[in-house]
Amino acid sequence: MRLTKPPLAAGLTTLTLDNKNKIIIYQVFTRLFGNTNTNNKTWGTVEENGVGKFNDFTNEALEAIKELGISHIWYTGVLHHAMVTDYTPYDIPGDDPDVVKGRAGSPYSVKDYYNVNPDLAVDPARRLEEFEDLITRTHRHGLKVIIDIVPNHVARVYHSVTNPDGVEDFGASDDLSQEYRKHNNFYYIPRTSFKVPEWQDGYQVLGGEPHPKAAGNFKEDPAKWTGNGSRSPQPGMYDWYEAVKVNFGIRPDGSKDFDELPEGFENEPFQVHYTYWQDKEVPDSWKKFRDIALYWLEKGVDGFRYDMAEMVPVEFWSYMNSAIKMAMPDAFLLAEIYQPHIYSDYICKGKMDYLYDKVGLYDTLKNIMLGHGSTDNIIAIQEDLQDIEHHMLHFLENHDEQRIASAGFAGDAAKGKPAMVVSATISTSPTMLYFAQEVGEPGDGDAGFGSETRTTIYDYWSVPNHVRWMNGGDFNGGQLTGEEKDLRKFYRRLLNFTLKSQALMGEYREIHSHNRSQAEWYNDRVFSFVRWKDEERLIIVTNFDAGDTFGFVLQLPRDLVETWNLHEGTYVLDDQLGECTMELQVKNGKAETRIDIAPLESLILRLKL
Repeated sequence: MRLTKPPLAAGLTTLTLDNKNKIIIYQVFTRLFGNTNTNNKTWGTVEENGVGKFNDFTNEALEAIKELGISHIWYTGVLHHAMVTDYTPYDIPGDDPDVVKGRAGSPYSVKDYYNVNPDLAVDPARRLEEFEDLITRTHRHGLKVIIDIVPNHVARVYHSVTNPDGVEDFGASDDLSQEYRKHNNFYYIPRTSFKVPEWQDGYQVLGGEPHPKAAGNFKEDPAKWTGNGSRSPQPGMYDWYEAVKVNFGIRPDGSKDFDELPEGFENEPFQVHYTYWQDKEVPDSWKKFRDIALYWLEKGVDGFRYDMAEMVPVEFWSYMNSAIKMAMPDAFLLAEIYQPHIYSDYICKGKMDYLYDKVGLYDTLKNIMLGHGSTDNIIAIQEDLQDIEHHMLHFLENHDEQRIASAGFAGDAAKGKPAMVVSATISTSPTMLYFAQEVGEPGDGDAGFGSETRTTIYDYWSVPNHVRWMNGGDFNGGQLTGEEKDLRKFYRRLLNFTLKSQALMGEYREIHSHNRSQAEWYNDRVFSFVRWKDEERLIIVTNFDAGDTFGFVLQLPRDLVETWNLHEGTYVLDDQLGECTMELQVKNGKAETRIDIAPLESLILRLKL
């Protein structure tokens, strides 16, 4: 049985763990955060349903976020994306609703990488300055700023009104007669015009409300490949029809039209990767995205979350991320990736700091919360990722996933508590919290485009539980129910502990399998493990069952007792999530403590040496 982590795999770009604390990210959907308009009309306009602003992130709001135990804020939906709302007085006409998802638009259909969403500004003419002010305020509260970059695709109509000197739009110099050219930014279907999808299942653009542009005759000639890779001039309604695929030098037959990394380059640091690309001819799109990233770093952004990074070749990430790291070595780089077999490539070759741990830990915990899975399955997840565990971002909610409290998921926010404890404490990796998760938001209501159970990212809306926490701009939870207040206190206590605990940046060992075989009444609705570093020793026990209290004598394996250098006698265990204390008895090389754990309860027991 392994007692300590093995050395990191060759070439991993992890930050040193010495004297580092956990990273805790607060993902906030910027458009929704400050909106106190509770009208929530399906397909409602901005005038009807309201919209949050950059200025809603006041000093009070930011301090309340930081007090939750947060180190980084991921401001989702900041960049100017395709939207129906018209800002013609500011030279920003509304987009054709036939190629916009929802009335407010998808944040992942970016139409101007050098400016921000005009919806989010009090004065749209000063929208960039208002975001720069938000960056400054965020930094003043000791928080770092993350925004999205979406390399795989852009809006069907990409047009920047504020390009820096010498910068041209995506596609501006493309040869439209060719399906593919290395320096074309898009793929084309020559001599063929784009057609709006055939709408199915009762779907109507804008819910059927008349709109002068919603006529099904959006002009694109020649048609481009669609964002998810569809090569049809008429994509289906379930394709990413609102976006077009960016060409990164992958020919239509799948071959690469650029230099590949030499053998062994997965072991080289980002400085060597940067040097390698300096004399190489790379596709024009590579340069455009590199320059976009450097532009935002100069604005004060501290890092990026990359949408669907696995749809873009890893060589591009080597080029892009090495340039970013040369400019800012501690930049935070997070990739949305769902294919475990390429994890190491995107970390080692692509120089990513962190990847989504979705198909591993998240999916496993979700099944356990739903009562369909066993806690025994957690063990293999951590073993499989042991050499890259630090690089795997943990979360229970984000803008793509169902709300825990939704009827389509657990139906009760409290069922997420044991999963959150495991997610936040099982490894050295960052933990992410989605805004309003901490107050049990269920994601109810038909906003327009998309389905319920996920808070909308496409329409103008407000988030009821979050609005109660905002309490009219006081950001003190004054309108929350008692259960919602207690849930937020739980998250605050847990996250602040993880932010400061040295043991959570140290060693890990599961003791679940030992107790499954040795402890009477211990079962697969319970999970236990230990963490330690220097003088801090933690025993963590969770109960995923919503109905039963379990009582058992928890044991530490004998070799762990030796590793911890525990002598015979009685040790005090202090629970870091509650007020209780208990005792650990060490005798004849055995260490045991009596555990009585209530439904959905978790214990983080710190051993007093």
